[in-house]
Amino acid sequence: MSVDILGPMHERYDEILSERALELIGLLHQELNGRRLELLDKRRERVAEIAAGGSLGFLPETAALRDDPSWRVADPAPGLVDRRVEITGPTDQKMTINALNSGAKVWLADQEDANTPTWDNVVGGQLNLLDAINRKIDFTSEAGKSYQLKPDEELATIVVRPRGWHLPEKHLLVDGEVTSGSLVDFALYLAASGQLQLDRGQGPYFYLPKMESHLEARLWNDAFVLAQEFLGIPRGTIRATVLIETYPAAFEMEEILYELREHSAGLNAGRWDFMFSVIKTYRTRGSDFQLPDRNSVTMTVPFMRAYTELLVRTCHKRGAHAIGGMAAFIPSKDPAVNEQAFAKVEADKTREAGDGFDGSWVAHPGMVDICKTVFTSVLGSEPNQLGKLREDVDVTAEQLLDVASTPGEVTEAGLRNNVSVAIQYLAAWLEGTGAVGIFNLMEDAATAEISRSQIWQWRHNKVVLDTGTTVTGDLVTQIADEEIAKLDDPDSYAEARKTFLEVALADDYIDFLTLPAYEQMP
Repeated sequence: MSVDILGPMHERYDEILSERALELIGLLHQELNGRRLELLDKRRERVAEIAAGGSLGFLPETAALRDDPSWRVADPAPGLVDRRVEITGPTDQKMTINALNSGAKVWLADQEDANTPTWDNVVGGQLNLLDAINRKIDFTSEAGKSYQLKPDEELATIVVRPRGWHLPEKHLLVDGEVTSGSLVDFALYLAASGQLQLDRGQGPYFYLPKMESHLEARLWNDAFVLAQEFLGIPRGTIRATVLIETYPAAFEMEEILYELREHSAGLNAGRWDFMFSVIKTYRTRGSDFQLPDRNSVTMTVPFMRAYTELLVRTCHKRGAHAIGGMAAFIPSKDPAVNEQAFAKVEADKTREAGDGFDGSWVAHPGMVDICKTVFTSVLGSEPNQLGKLREDVDVTAEQLLDVASTPGEVTEAGLRNNVSVAIQYLAAWLEGTGAVGIFNLMEDAATAEISRSQIWQWRHNKVVLDTGTTVTGDLVTQIADEEIAKLDDPDSYAEARKTFLEVALADDYIDFLTLPAYEQMP
């Protein structure tokens, strides 16, 4: 077996790209990559079946597993017992320090949607995590402000989010084959930092994105078992929280927990990606699965409400944490904007805490306290709500599929917002920045995905806007040029405009816009 590094080896990269790490990547690739590719094919087959008139539903072949009350996931691991507020963000030096110092219980150290997978980000992010664990990280801004870690007992627990199963890592080849971004991110962190985390009394913890079936969860579990055995780490010390952010996965929550049960740390409700997946999965099925302006689709609309209620019920039934969705608002210099944003965050977190969630996400340190306060008002001295079983919840497949009852309309303002935000985000992504503040919200790749997917769907369904104008390719192109003209340095958005229009206006829907964008990177 040969493992070849195509990316440049900068200072200290050998600490991450060690012989042991590369050997682990080779092992995982040889044992699991074929299955990964087969499972990606199954995703496409399922979409084709739905296009031909099929539908999602709870799996009849796993009904006995769902009906069996005897099994539970592993008890919460050290550092993951109390998760009342979690902060998300990329693994650059400044964010690493700020997130760990934020007062959140958990930091989702993001190698996925909030990170552009440049070679330097992939390896450099792992170095920042290693340095943070060893307390050797510091950062000084251009303005001279210094950032350093607080004492260990005040730091958030690190939970790393690797890339999804669909993303490749073109800078590492095994026997000449491109590797999986998921397995590379996982292996590099585990090999460099896994034992160090165990020595600190915690463990190597992960957030798993974009899965569409329990068979994909089984693949992750097999990766955990292989890696633990290879590195001599006790089986079960890896823990993983799964993002239920695809439409198919919402119908397989219990099966996903079961597959990962000795490694499971719960499930999370991911809003934007879930909406993106609804469109992607049912994109050819007409108005019954057509969503209005994305900012008008709240967590309280019928199908989203069914999804979150089922998630809490499923998790607590099996002893797993249920983690709520993202508060994407970021503090503004405008007091009126702040007042409105904080009120919306408080209402959102109050609903989640009342529903039984054990914690929730924020995207900025300035939002940690409000989330913590809301959950503490419900939790009191308890670390979680695992005892709140929500036996009153009985969600049907029909409720999960009831997209048609979503109120709202498709407006020109909504179309313009989708175009502008997606292009601004893509411009930053192509420059190597995966988390971007736009219009007082922290945006990541999920935002761009839902934005371009809505435009694709509206165009193909010939949707009429509130102005009476039909959404066409020419209209989208015109709006793109008008919105770019409003931005500073419009010429700098040329590549982002080109990439965005290619995916938003393509005749054939492209599964992930990050795939063609990644191909453009060195």
